[in-house]
Amino acid sequence: MPRTASVWMHEMSWNEVDEHLRRDDVALVPIGATEQHGHFAPMLLDTGWAIVVAEETARRSGCLVTPPLHFGWSSGHMAYPGAIGLRAETLTAVATDIAHSLLHSGFKRVVFVNGNRVANLPPLEIAAVKLRVATGAAVAVADCGLLAREAVAALCEGAPGTIGHAGETEISMVMAYWPQFTDLAKAPGGFVPAPVPDLASPPRRGHGSLDRRLDGDSVFLPHTPEEFRARTEARQGVDGDDSLASAEKGRAMVAAIAGRLAGFVEELRGMPVTVRGTGPVA
Repeated sequence: MPRTASVWMHEMSWNEVDEHLRRDDVALVPIGATEQHGHFAPMLLDTGWAIVVAEETARRSGCLVTPPLHFGWSSGHMAYPGAIGLRAETLTAVATDIAHSLLHSGFKRVVFVNGNRVANLPPLEIAAVKLRVATGAAVAVADCGLLAREAVAALCEGAPGTIGHAGETEISMVMAYWPQFTDLAKAPGGFVPAPVPDLASPPRRGHGSLDRRLDGDSVFLPHTPEEFRARTEARQGVDGDDSLASAEKGRAMVAAIAGRLAGFVEELRGMPVTVRGTGPVA
C-alpha cells in the first residue's frame, strides 16, 4: 500500500526527511500547553491552535512540521486539576534542544509556532535568541494570538474584551477542529468584558493583549494560580465569551493566521543563513 504524503515529520521515514531537505530547510515546531478551558472545552486547546495553524501553513508553503509539544508555561492555571506545566527555563531548554536537533539534521530555518497564546512567549523568545546568537540559524517565534490580530478581530462579533481565555476565538477553533471534545451546553455564559481603556486609565496589567481593541499602556503583574482560580471560578476558569463562537469563524481564523505565517516562511527563505556549531544534542 503506498504511503500517504504528509507534512508531519513524525509520519515520514528518515530518508523522506532527507529528500525533503534537498528542496527546503524550514521546520515548524508547534508548541502549546495542557491546561483548563472551562467545563466545555478540551485541555488540548492551546496545542490545538499550534497544530492546525502549523499544518495549514505547511500545506500552503511546502515546509515540514515536527511533532507537537503539548506542554508549556502554564503556571497561572495550575490551581485547576489536569494542568501539566513546564518551568520557564525547562521550556526554553526543551525548545532549544528541539531546534538544535533540527539544525543538526540540516534545517536552517526553524519557527516555534506558539499556541499557548502570549503565555509561552518569554521562554520561547529566549530560546530563539540563544539559538540565533549561538548558531546563526534563522529561528523565530510565531504566536497564534498575535500573528493576524486585525483579521481575527474583524471576524469577532463580541464587544472588545471578549476574545480572552476560552472566548470567541478559542471556542470557534475547537468547534471547527475538535467538536467531539466541545460541549457548549456546559458553557458558563454571562460574560462581562473588561472596559476599553482610554488615555486616562491606569495601565493594564499585562504586556500582551490578544484583543487589539484593548491595546493601551501596560505593566506586568503576574497572577498566582490561586488568584486566577478565585477570579474565574464562578465561570469555570473561563475569561472570555464563547457565546458567539462558531466552527465557520474558527476555520476562517486559522486560515488568516496560517496565511500570515506562510508569508513569513517565504520571508525567512529569502534570508541568507549560515549555520555553525550544531553537533548532536547530548
